[in-house]
Amino acid sequence: MATQAATLPRPMVRLSAGVVLPAFTLWWREIVRFYRQTGRVIGVLASPLVFWLVLGSGFGTSLRTTGGTQQHYLDYSYPGTLILIVLFTSIFTMMSVIEDRKGGFLLSVLVAPVPRTAIVLGKVLGGTTLAAVQGLVFLVFAPFAGIHVTLIQVLLVAAVVFLVSFSLTALGFAIAWPMDSSQAFHGIVNLFLIPLWLLSGALFPLGGASRWIRIIMRLNPLTYGVEALRTLFYPDQTKFALPAAISTLILFSLVMFGFALLMANRRSTRPAA
Repeated sequence: MATQAATLPRPMVRLSAGVVLPAFTLWWREIVRFYRQTGRVIGVLASPLVFWLVLGSGFGTSLRTTGGTQQHYLDYSYPGTLILIVLFTSIFTMMSVIEDRKGGFLLSVLVAPVPRTAIVLGKVLGGTTLAAVQGLVFLVFAPFAGIHVTLIQVLLVAAVVFLVSFSLTALGFAIAWPMDSSQAFHGIVNLFLIPLWLLSGALFPLGGASRWIRIIMRLNPLTYGVEALRTLFYPDQTKFALPAAISTLILFSLVMFGFALLMANRRSTRPAA
């Protein structure tokens, strides 16, 4: 009996690599891969910068805020342009989910003893870091918009940018996860995420919009990111409640990360045809 018991196969024990190390590895991979592609880095910064300069110079001083005061459009559109940089970076980084699937890397990660939480966390934090850094780099142009921030304001801006970056990257991950085509991903982005930015108060003030547009803008989480930045940049010209905006962004980030986790656990990836 002792000999027979010794020859029985032992139960297979799946060793988990944990969450922190795999998440850190995927995070670092996103950072290195993005900054090795110089064209993407330049495009993410240059496109919104040109958009800001051309649109702001074109409208000039034609904008009047809700209080009736006149403000140069370069100043008004600066917070929205910063959010646009964050949006672009989040989109480009989460295309890596589709690229990893086509290259077979994502499949190899999924068959490894790594929890899905680590995969989502690593990819999302990688995209968040890139988007937040790219957005904060845009602060070098703040003096041209009449903005002079203190250290405390910079830290608050960094917190707002991080929350917006995290939520948009998690949303981008959830959209990219079930897709096998980058063209389909771009189609969804153009249909959904760009209008999300257009109706965030980035291009026109909430108070002067039509009633039905105002309702959509108030339901749009990006509105609270844009208005939080505008409050930090121009505290004398806006009356938006900063704590309420940050609380909304925290809630939106948690919901989007939960959505990304749900998508990652619902569907296993497959190799490209």
